[in-house]
Amino acid sequence: MSDKRQRARVQGSWAKPLPKPSVPTGVVQNSQQPKPAPPAATSWGCGPQKTPKTFEFHQPAKPVRDVPPERVIEQAGDHEISLGPSGVSRLRLLPGFLPPEDADWMFSRLLAELPWSQKTNLRQGEAYEEPRLTCWYGELPYTYSRSTMAANTQWHPVLLSLRAAVQQASGCSFNSLLCNLYRDGHDSIGWHSDDEASLGLKPTIASVSLGDTRVFSLRKQPPPEENGDYTYVERIRVPLSHGTLLLMDGATQDDWQHQVAKEYHDRGPRINLTFRTIHPEPEGHRPGSKLRSTTK
Repeated sequence: MSDKRQRARVQGSWAKPLPKPSVPTGVVQNSQQPKPAPPAATSWGCGPQKTPKTFEFHQPAKPVRDVPPERVIEQAGDHEISLGPSGVSRLRLLPGFLPPEDADWMFSRLLAELPWSQKTNLRQGEAYEEPRLTCWYGELPYTYSRSTMAANTQWHPVLLSLRAAVQQASGCSFNSLLCNLYRDGHDSIGWHSDDEASLGLKPTIASVSLGDTRVFSLRKQPPPEENGDYTYVERIRVPLSHGTLLLMDGATQDDWQHQVAKEYHDRGPRINLTFRTIHPEPEGHRPGSKLRSTTK
């Protein structure tokens, strides 16, 4: 076999060419055949797929609102916290009202010598014990949360001296005192207003703090259209340290609520002395009823 034939066989030239497709008579062959349409893009899965919709923006039914930042009051002085709707609400903060050495011995004596007890209240028909200890001084009884503290005219001498100092600093007179003992960070008082009818209209409450520092919180009453929702109301934090005097007056009890919340840090005992003026309630008035329903 010649070299020419051997090379042709190796290269496959001996194979028969494929037959060309036949073209009908009279039809001119177009060199550019139409390409089939590509398959529609589908997601994973079986069955027909829906065409994705374009994004459409819809305005929220309710406008987006920002929660007001919490305000912190630590500086001494008078602070107007709101101008309505019931009038001007004011706080007066006096850190260091009592010198440290006086605050120390007063705290020790009151902690050991006052008749502390745990009060039982009623809420929605069920009895519960307050998460703190209390005692009461005054010529008249005091009723809140459907439970009454009996009149007690035997004022401790330390309390009498404190009352005189608070009256001089505030320019107000007080005939009653509610004492609260927070044994540790787990003791607390919930959101409430001191608006019992026996306190009169726009009462002034004077609060002296002894012992460990706790945060005194306030929140504004929501307007009627909020239906009791406190999400967007103004809020204030006031750290109350050893020997501090805080005065609440004006419309504070009408337009604000306050609390001392539980804390889960190591907290020592704290005594809070709240001086107030109790008025005899008119005949036919239910004892301890409030100007507005609140809880303690």
